[in-house]
Amino acid sequence: MSQTTIRQPMEGVRVLDIATFVAAPFCGTILADFGAEVIKIEQPNGGDTLRKFGTPTECGDTLVWLSEARNKQSMTLDLRSPEGAELFKALVAESDVVLENFRPGTLEKWGLGFETLREINPKLVMLRVSAYGQTGPKRGEPGFARIAHAFGGLSFLAGEPDGPPVVPGSTSLADYISGMWGAIGVLLAMRSVEAGGVGQFIDIGLYESVFRLLDEIAPAYAKFGLVRERMGPDTVNVVPHSHYETSDNRWIALACSNDRMFQRLAVTMGQPELAELYPTSPDRVAARAKINALVSLWVSQHTQEELLKVCADGQVPAGPLYSIEEIFQDPQYAERKNLIRIQDPRVGELVLPSAIPRLSETPATFNHAGPALGSSTDEILRRVLSLTAADIASLRANKTI
Repeated sequence: MSQTTIRQPMEGVRVLDIATFVAAPFCGTILADFGAEVIKIEQPNGGDTLRKFGTPTECGDTLVWLSEARNKQSMTLDLRSPEGAELFKALVAESDVVLENFRPGTLEKWGLGFETLREINPKLVMLRVSAYGQTGPKRGEPGFARIAHAFGGLSFLAGEPDGPPVVPGSTSLADYISGMWGAIGVLLAMRSVEAGGVGQFIDIGLYESVFRLLDEIAPAYAKFGLVRERMGPDTVNVVPHSHYETSDNRWIALACSNDRMFQRLAVTMGQPELAELYPTSPDRVAARAKINALVSLWVSQHTQEELLKVCADGQVPAGPLYSIEEIFQDPQYAERKNLIRIQDPRVGELVLPSAIPRLSETPATFNHAGPALGSSTDEILRRVLSLTAADIASLRANKTI
């Protein structure tokens, strides 16, 4: 990400982020990376709980907050108070998008539901992320990414065949995916508004974001009654397509997704006859254990570096299994500037993942890491709502901000 004077694609769009944690706020992060003015509205006492989730830093906020709340402005506002609700409505009148992830019915209880806000701003786009969506028998239940991974069908698939289901990576994957779907939804809804349509809300359940990515699992079950089980590092329809340990106790990922790739692998292994014995994917799937054993034996006789070179020379798709330490050392990451080093006034040097996608003419920019609680409250109230210093002092005195 670089500073640029080019007008960014989301410049001029004002987003009110009243959500917490990651899912809906990550949509705001994406929009902010590309120029949107994202106003993070937090409760005056403590703010977003994401500030305390993750590794703490000397400024009191965590690394997760500093990374994922970047480029946003923070203001405090008690939405549950009558005066706070009225101020929020005034902000909605001057904004384009609202992001929220309260349990369904919460905003309505505060008098801030979508229908109410649409009366104020008919072109308003609202992203609503919740555990199970705005409808259905589970709509009111709470949930987090781990629950979404389980309910969405992903955790059942993660782990070894004879072992328990495991979490698919120690990350809040469903939250981030929901934020990405949310950004797509917001852009689609805004495109509709620009074409003369009315505002609308986007309804996303965390579990749906995961379920939608499970390739052919639904049609395979519906048509053949197939229930895909845990397969460890293997893949259901192709072999070899797995992780294999090298002689130096490291790992490579190898992916032979079609017959031509397997032919290349067989030649590279010095066993071209394997391509004649197992010419098609169904043949190889039927002999999964044998082929995996042959590939494992071959891999185990070489170091990771040797294997990657041999595979590259043979045009066999392969890559190393990286830890974050290895990612920091890799020249591909460096060349693509996937990691950015910044100086933050509150914690000093930080290294953060760069924004994606990469746009050739209007790239993402980085302005600042996640802000201190309420650091932009006064400025926003003056600039957007034209409040005076006396107005702001009164709001602070009664704890509305």
